[in-house]
Amino acid sequence: MQHLLFVCSECRLRSPTAEEVFSRYEGVKALAAGTNADAETPLSGDLIEWADIVLVMEKAHRNMVSKKYKELLKGKKLVVLDIPDNYERMQPELIRLLQTKVSRHIRL
Repeated sequence: MQHLLFVCSECRLRSPTAEEVFSRYEGVKALAAGTNADAETPLSGDLIEWADIVLVMEKAHRNMVSKKYKELLKGKKLVVLDIPDNYERMQPELIRLLQTKVSRHIRL
């Protein structure tokens, strides 16, 4: 079972879409979190520990996660998907982009 953690800023659009899409895959558990304090699900050390792979939407997310959770990230894969905050939740274009970019890093 692969544990995938998707991270964006507010955990309202991109990462919840990713959680919903990839939770449907056999052998995958996916969760979403946001880097902002007022995120729907704020990122925490427990979530980082739970994850096998942390997939962030932007480089700014990677920088924040790397700085705040440096010790917890040891031995984990941290991936920047480079998906801008231009999409609505479950927008078909976002789903296709997520599937394309995530499949480059994870065997599904």
